[in-house]
Amino acid sequence: QVQLVESGGGLVQPGGSLRLSCAPSGSIFSISAMGWYRQAPGKQRELVASITSGGSTNYADSVKGRFTISRDNAKNTVYLQMNSLKPEDTAVYYCNAERIYFSSSYYLNDYWGQGTQVTVSS
Repeated sequence: QVQLVESGGGLVQPGGSLRLSCAPSGSIFSISAMGWYRQAPGKQRELVASITSGGSTNYADSVKGRFTISRDNAKNTVYLQMNSLKPEDTAVYYCNAERIYFSSSYYLNDYWGQGTQVTVSS
């Protein structure tokens, strides 16, 4: 079964940068809107940023001006460039696909990756 696979997490000092990537593990037709969510210990999962198939973006207020979401539709890959990282950005980051098309007529909704840990600490 195709899965969404995230990469790029790790430990970084405050003020540093990381770039997360998310791509399907196998062959697919296309993906609709995609997004990055995060969940810190003891907190609910929250939307960080989203991007439509056409490239329209949306950001949480807490990351505006610091994070940039982008996608490569040819590779069905979504990225999250995170700059000026703060300790409060520490969380597990999850990739989400609103809908994955396996053909022009067959799709599944609400796909999630397994998550990647981002830790911002000195």
